[in-house]
Amino acid sequence: MSLPPSTTNVVPSAVFQAVNCRRSYSKVTAFAPTRAELLPLVGAAARVADHGALRPWRLLELRGEALERLGAAFVAASACQGSEAVKLAGKPLRAPLLIAVVAVRRASDKVADWEQDASAAGVAHLLTLLLDDAGWGAMWRTGPFVRAAAVRAVHGLADNEELLGWLYVGGIPADCKPGVRLSIDPVEFLEVL
Repeated sequence: MSLPPSTTNVVPSAVFQAVNCRRSYSKVTAFAPTRAELLPLVGAAARVADHGALRPWRLLELRGEALERLGAAFVAASACQGSEAVKLAGKPLRAPLLIAVVAVRRASDKVADWEQDASAAGVAHLLTLLLDDAGWGAMWRTGPFVRAAAVRAVHGLADNEELLGWLYVGGIPADCKPGVRLSIDPVEFLEVL
């Protein structure tokens, strides 16, 4: 009979280090992973918890002109005009690659929609960790237009699909400041019943 590993005096694993040092990159460079570089990362992210093996998600690459179409959809979904509209249209251009995270709600008697959405969100989070491990900066962004009709249309969403946001992906700037996140006291968040 084997005993569980002790958590005292153990050097943290690479997975622990990656999760513990996770951060978002609000600014990235103009370089982005190629489709060929993304595919193995997406394959690994697909290992997310997925009750019923429904794979209730899909990802969309947005680059170049697709980013401009998304910016136009933001403007169409807003009441912005003039310089405010120009600024809003430029938001998707803050990164050379956006990966749209789409929850695909599949008909199931056993797996509720919220659980399928959680699986899709898990794919997005794992993908940010994998991108970081591969040397890329990423930030998951949402915003007020994520559910707007014009934005749904740009992504070609079906009735059973919801956009959960976009991973903005690019190179990590050389002058990037360290990420700052306040530590928590885990005792406050891990309760016992």
